[in-house]
Amino acid sequence: MYALAILRYRYPLDTITPHLEAHRAYLRGLKSDGVLLASGPFDPRIGGALLLRVPDDDAHAALDRVRDGDPFTQRGLAQYELLPWHPVIGQDDLDRL
Repeated sequence: MYALAILRYRYPLDTITPHLEAHRAYLRGLKSDGVLLASGPFDPRIGGALLLRVPDDDAHAALDRVRDGDPFTQRGLAQYELLPWHPVIGQDDLDRL
C-alpha cells in the first residue's frame, strides 16, 4: 500500500531549522529501508510531504511508526496527517521504484 504523509510545522521555520538534519537523517533511514519513496518541503515552507510504501497487512501500524519515529514528532515540531492511498493511474510506475 502507498500513503501520503502531510507534515505541517507547529512553529516558525527558524524554530524548525535547527532540527532539520535529524529529521532528514531519519528520512534517509526510511528511504534506505524502502519505506520512503520521495519527500520534500512545501513552498512556502510551512511543512512538507512524504510518499511512502508500507505493507498492506500492517499499513496503519506502519504509518504510526513512521510518524512516531520522526524527531519532528518526538520534539512536538510538526503535525502529521497520514493518508493511506490507492493510486490508480501510475501505480505500475510506483511499483517499479
